[in-house]
Amino acid sequence: MKNLLFLAHRIPYPPNKGDKIRSCHLLHYLSRAYRVYLGSFIDDPSDWAHTGTLKSLCAETRFVALHPLRARVRSLAALATGEPLSLRYYWSQALKHWVDGLLNAGAIERVLIFSSAMAQYLPATLPEGMRRVIDFVDMDSDKWRQYSRSKPWPMRWIYAREGASLFAFERRQAMRSEASVFVSEAEAALFKTQAPETAERVTYLENGVDTEYFAPYRSYPNPYPEDGRILVFTGAMDYWANVDAVCWFAKEVFPAVQARLADARFYIVGAKPTAAVRGLTAIPGVFATGAVEDVRPYLAHATAAVAPLRIARGVQNKVLEAMAMAKPVLATPQAMEGIRPDPKLRGLIVQGPEQAIACALSLLNGPQQGIGELARQRVLRDYNWRENLKRITELLEGTAASHYES
Repeated sequence: MKNLLFLAHRIPYPPNKGDKIRSCHLLHYLSRAYRVYLGSFIDDPSDWAHTGTLKSLCAETRFVALHPLRARVRSLAALATGEPLSLRYYWSQALKHWVDGLLNAGAIERVLIFSSAMAQYLPATLPEGMRRVIDFVDMDSDKWRQYSRSKPWPMRWIYAREGASLFAFERRQAMRSEASVFVSEAEAALFKTQAPETAERVTYLENGVDTEYFAPYRSYPNPYPEDGRILVFTGAMDYWANVDAVCWFAKEVFPAVQARLADARFYIVGAKPTAAVRGLTAIPGVFATGAVEDVRPYLAHATAAVAPLRIARGVQNKVLEAMAMAKPVLATPQAMEGIRPDPKLRGLIVQGPEQAIACALSLLNGPQQGIGELARQRVLRDYNWRENLKRITELLEGTAASHYES
């Protein structure tokens, strides 16, 4: 077995949010083919309880505590140097020392970088024979550019600056790597359009869903305290794009829905709800649960899921998980951008409050089992982890003649 260095900006376990779902599946898959040396940050104190699980999968691990407030303050120093704030945010001298020690000892033969900021721990040129693959997942620089358009000054300027400086860094790293991976064909195409010199090195590896875990045929206890027609949103509720989505839906869409359907309910299910999210519960029929042990009961007993994201990049796992649970998903085009289009589900994609209101009423007024089953079949066909992950080994080894195609 070859030695693989796996650098991740966040501990790849437990798989309880978007990036960790992907990195967790990658790690489990690669640990069967490589001796994995894992280096990552831990930004949630509760995640330290899971380091033992990862140590059992890896030859060696190096975990570094990341304190978000301190990291944000530290990142501001980058304003004086011109570098991306993201690099300073995810900087650790201890982690750099650990990586340098592995490289200098000649212990590493393959490198997988998960998230662009972790590329700063590798030199521009690696020893001959060592292959480097970077999984950008999403085009983070474009996400910052999207943020800048909806923020007042000075955050507008800071986010626009971060988008430009991070893109320059992403571009350099794509040229230094044997392959650069994105989460969807659309995401890869966007990067190649903006950095055409990288086109032959850019590809995509789609996410999957554990369809045995997210299975509608299992029995789940009803978590809702009262009867009603329920719309549910699932996701980390300290993530700004999710906060923006539920605030828009709760304020601009849901009141009109409940005015026509008095028993309509909108549940926001996810950890660490911000003050803005908690404040939405003042709207009749809107509830925020906070962290839950298992989102499946909330999906299973809902009438439909909603994904009203107005800022998004890549693939939304919340959408795929709801589809796997055979639930129709009311979604904006941004939420569906990384998911292959399906004409049979096109009617659930909405733009603006009026379309969202009409779609929500339609979903809540009638049985939707047929649509939900179509959604699940779509996931079973196209979003299988076992099949999709085969490509990462080909990229690391350079064994597939077509591995740069997208």
